Amino acid sequence: MHVVVTGALVENGAVLLVHRRPTKRVYPDVWDLPGGQVEAGESELQALAREMHEELGVQIVAESASRLGVLHAGSGEDAVHVGVWQIGDWVGSPTNRAPDEHDDIAWVAISELGGLPLVHGVLAAMVHSLPEFECARRHSDATDCNQDDRETKADCLACAATDSSSRR
Repeated sequence: MHVVVTGALVENGAVLLVHRRPTKRVYPDVWDLPGGQVEAGESELQALAREMHEELGVQIVAESASRLGVLHAGSGEDAVHVGVWQIGDWVGSPTNRAPDEHDDIAWVAISELGGLPLVHGVLAAMVHSLPEFECARRHSDATDCNQDDRETKADCLACAATDSSSRR
């Protein structure tokens, strides 16, 4: 099983996304949260800090990071466990420091996430679950948060909500 972390940097009602190159073997030509593989001996938070620095050139404030949820995709050798984190504070201005992996980065309004091709459709619901947004715990019409079109199962705060008016 592969263990991966991704981080949601949120600013002014937008989240920073990276666009995976069309030539990537896995999940080509889609938008994703920045992140990558957890290396042997690393915690998810350590890997998150390393990946945000390598891919975006920012230093995250570890105390500001909180887990939004977990995605599970694939099976057997191809199984992937993705820890999705919110990063509340960071130092530096994000730039694309991994052009071999991403051909673009962009701040995307939360309301526009549902219209983008995302690695995992449930990412939009996870980001919508952030307390900063009035649309917290709402799902886009096209997103089934428990399973998306790539058969990705999620265990996220947005999925756990039964009362759409509640806040976490």
